[in-house]
Amino acid sequence: MTETGSTTEARTFQAQRKVPGGKLVVVDGTIEDELARDVVISGDFFLEPEEAFAALGPALEGVSLCDSKADIAARLDAAFDTVYRELVEAGEEPLWPDLQGVSTYDIAWALKRGMTGATEFYDHEWEIIHDKVRPTRENVALDEVLLREVAAGRRGPTVRFWEWDDKAAVIGSFQSFQNEIDAEGAQRHGVEVVRRISGGGAMFMEGGNCVTFSLYAPLSLVAGLDYEESYKFLDQWVLGALSTMGVNAFYEPINDITSDKGKIGGAAQKRLAAGGGVILHHDTMSYDIDADKMLEVLRVGKAKISDKGIRSAKKRVDPLRSQTGMPREEVIETMIEAFRRATGAQLGEVTSDEVERARALVAEKFGTEEWTHRVP
Repeated sequence: MTETGSTTEARTFQAQRKVPGGKLVVVDGTIEDELARDVVISGDFFLEPEEAFAALGPALEGVSLCDSKADIAARLDAAFDTVYRELVEAGEEPLWPDLQGVSTYDIAWALKRGMTGATEFYDHEWEIIHDKVRPTRENVALDEVLLREVAAGRRGPTVRFWEWDDKAAVIGSFQSFQNEIDAEGAQRHGVEVVRRISGGGAMFMEGGNCVTFSLYAPLSLVAGLDYEESYKFLDQWVLGALSTMGVNAFYEPINDITSDKGKIGGAAQKRLAAGGGVILHHDTMSYDIDADKMLEVLRVGKAKISDKGIRSAKKRVDPLRSQTGMPREEVIETMIEAFRRATGAQLGEVTSDEVERARALVAEKFGTEEWTHRVP
């Protein structure tokens, strides 16, 4: 939107919400002075009685950009209540408004996304990279380089699958080294400790034993979503790919991908304001983890185990190899094809300039004691 005096120029929008396992809702409207106008709701959902459908758009007239999705959903719920009472007062015996396939919160989700100028995966021209083998420190440095390249407009939205052949424990940006790492165990097993730029928890990553990818995109992709919603939204395609491999995977807030057999992996994010806002979202999923070695390197705190209701830290993880029976390479290929089908992504590669800059960052930052031990 552009500013004109104290008001903002009107902008039309359309946003969609396809509920996983449910139906589609489409919201069209105009936003003017940060308020929703002329809102029209459509979709392949089910709703009775007919009068309830007519109440949807008017109920959303005047919604503010500052309103939460819960507040917006409450408007719709109140409108349904009003419809029912008015029909009863008119002497009818109406059905209680029954919305199936989507919820009032899903409608609020779509409206909020539209009002904030959110984009969808299909709005972007994606590149997907199955990278060559690199040291873990270089992979972590590439995350920062590629994120800044997207922010600068020199690279489009990208997904990059990592390859590495070293042994590493990758800790979150804000984690304490000594609280998360058993230094003697790491030295005994030849495990390097690498600190990444995103938050989240520590990951034990031996070459060939994990599947890791990083997504770099404009922040508009998650506009209108809170942090918890953004994790699940950005990994919906991952859950779909796992489903095709026979894995009944689901999201466990805030950032864990799990199944009925155990945790599969976790995600982390980093956001920058540069270039209008960009986001790094990366997942690491265990493929064939050595749980005993992991526990000799990582300190799994009692608080975390207690919080998640877990008796044994070893039982927290159930690798993809045991769940799919597929070679790791095939798991990655399946995921790449799933993303390409969903987005039309083209295959690409990291440029030589990007690699040079990543290696410089390893020397200046990611390979230094100062960075690795930034939180002792």
